[in-house]
Amino acid sequence: MLLGIDLGTGSVKALLLAIDGTVIAEASHAYTVQAPQPGWAETDPAEWWQAVAIAVRTVMQDQDDRVLAIGLSGQMHGVVLTDEQGEPLRPAILWADTRSSEVVDRYRTLPLNLHKQLANPITTGMAGATLLWLEAQEPAIYKTARWTLQPKDWLRFRLTGAVATEPSDASGTLLYDVMADTWAIDVLEALHLRANWLPAIVPSASIAGSLTVEAAAHLGLQSGLPVVAGAADTAAAMLGTGVLEPGIMQLTVGSGAQIVTPRSQPIPDPQVRTHLYRAALPHQWYTLAAMQNAGLALEWVRQLLGLSWQQVYAKAFTVAPGCEGLTFLPYFTGERTPHLDPNARGAWVGLGLHHTRSHLMRSALEGVAFSLKQGLEAIVATGIDANELRLAGGGTLEPEWRQLLGDVLQLPLHSITVSAASARGAAILAGIGSGAYADLSAVPPMSIAAHPTMPRSPDAGLTDAWSRYQSLYPQLRYWRKHLP
Repeated sequence: MLLGIDLGTGSVKALLLAIDGTVIAEASHAYTVQAPQPGWAETDPAEWWQAVAIAVRTVMQDQDDRVLAIGLSGQMHGVVLTDEQGEPLRPAILWADTRSSEVVDRYRTLPLNLHKQLANPITTGMAGATLLWLEAQEPAIYKTARWTLQPKDWLRFRLTGAVATEPSDASGTLLYDVMADTWAIDVLEALHLRANWLPAIVPSASIAGSLTVEAAAHLGLQSGLPVVAGAADTAAAMLGTGVLEPGIMQLTVGSGAQIVTPRSQPIPDPQVRTHLYRAALPHQWYTLAAMQNAGLALEWVRQLLGLSWQQVYAKAFTVAPGCEGLTFLPYFTGERTPHLDPNARGAWVGLGLHHTRSHLMRSALEGVAFSLKQGLEAIVATGIDANELRLAGGGTLEPEWRQLLGDVLQLPLHSITVSAASARGAAILAGIGSGAYADLSAVPPMSIAAHPTMPRSPDAGLTDAWSRYQSLYPQLRYWRKHLP
């Protein structure tokens, strides 16, 4: 068996994969994302560590077969500052955090040749921008920290005692030369950021260490197991669902949402609205449209309205498309694609006395779907044809929600049959790194649902709502900038 662990934003997922590709068991365990100030997003890594143990012990119940290797994936862009032994010096700062908006402009003063190395939009929430904030606001911790790690790299450090990162996570830090495939030391020097706390970069499928006795006892596993380097969650999900060849596009909906497509060459977006990162396999890249507020926004609305998830779908889809003039913007934590605006905020616009909780809930679903449509349009503008989408992630299991996505995006949606795509990709990397699979061609293919969700003819109410949605962000941005 192969064990994949995916350290997500709000929960960790563990998955046991048989060598023949059968998923033996899955489990997850949640932890909290704290917002001690508006725009902040943090988690205590100690919560990750406890949640990982619970999830792994759950999937290992009643399992007689031995785990051959462990693979990791995790949320991108975060910063975990640690001492020499890997002990965190403060809570981890996550990708949804926008506190670096006050210092991120330092990136914009870099010369053009350094921007070309980065090959990505300059946005808050990236590790480089967060480190600039830490240098300015928490100088004592900044100076004394030994390592700055991505979340899944910190977890591997805790599992093995070995420090490393790999290209797919490193390329999402704004500290990486995407074109040369290495740390962008010139960028670090230009920003006056430390370079000596960045870990060595190893291949995603390489064995990066062995499970220590202490970590094995914590997880209920045997010590000495090989632990591969792993991959960023999106790169792992692409591997887990077989999105490996140019021409395939995939939408993943979780706390945030991503639309990705592989590339055989690193081709940056000329409009710099989408991202270009390294894939989990050598000499591969992918273009990414990243929308920050999918499940995050829907969960906030659900809790605000006091609904269970079963009630969400039961009530929302009693309302006609377009919600009788009500429009929702989901920008609770700013937005990346296409606006690149950390100060964007959410809103309901068009409220009337006739609107009910059902209207509010459906408008939230429509607003998230519209944000995904804007991401799709941005990625198509880079020269990629959109003929169909593979649909992955735990946030798309409800059939009526999938149908709404299909109607908004106006593309067939081919559902992936496993929800924990990133954890499956991590397990596959474990199989490749440990030799359980001779190479990628030996990995059993991922099955896709036989009957895709087909888009229905455009609905007038939904078309009007899309027009309203597109017009609102520019108007509210003007209002936010020019009114006291």
